[in-house]
Amino acid sequence: MIAYPKRSNTLKRWDALMIAFFQKNGLVVAGGTIQGLGMGLFLFPHAIPSGGAGGIAVLLNYFFHLDMGFALWIVNFSMLVVATKYLGNKSALWTMLAITITSITVAFCEQYYLTVNRNEWFDLLIGSIFLGTGIGILLREGVSNGGVGVIALILARRRNSLPGPALFWINSSIFIMTGFLINIELIVQALISQWISTKIVDIVYYYRFHQAYTLNWRRK
Repeated sequence: MIAYPKRSNTLKRWDALMIAFFQKNGLVVAGGTIQGLGMGLFLFPHAIPSGGAGGIAVLLNYFFHLDMGFALWIVNFSMLVVATKYLGNKSALWTMLAITITSITVAFCEQYYLTVNRNEWFDLLIGSIFLGTGIGILLREGVSNGGVGVIALILARRRNSLPGPALFWINSSIFIMTGFLINIELIVQALISQWISTKIVDIVYYYRFHQAYTLNWRRK
């Protein structure tokens, strides 16, 4: 019989690193896509804000007359700088990937999806579930969804807690401020959406996927 040489420990470690990289890449792309679908298909057609970054961009536009696209870029870029300082360069790069995937998904939905007459409260529910699922997947991987999600992730790591409550209170404060200054009509829908999505975030963030496939039996 032919004796095949065993793989070295270095090659085994390299294989493990590559598997981990592609697994994380897949989850980040999935999280960004799901988040983008929640925004582009369900929330944005009804002008329901999806997060605090958009609210801050609206305030910058209101006070400084900045273009909305540029204002949103400023907010996300600032949060990326914060992510680089407190979460590390790798987290910032993964966050850039997540933001890019989300933006592409939203743009695709806006360009190719025709909005029909639907119940906005039903869309709010489904959109918030999609949004929370996408954000939860990203935060589980140590990746921010952009905007104030960076702050929520930093607080969650430092306090060893779930990111949902911090994300809810930060976004809610921004929504309330924006609503009172600009448009108060969407505050209720924005707060409900944030409450639902942050609950989903905590569920996804806390849930251990491998437990669904592993049963630990104790011998009596």
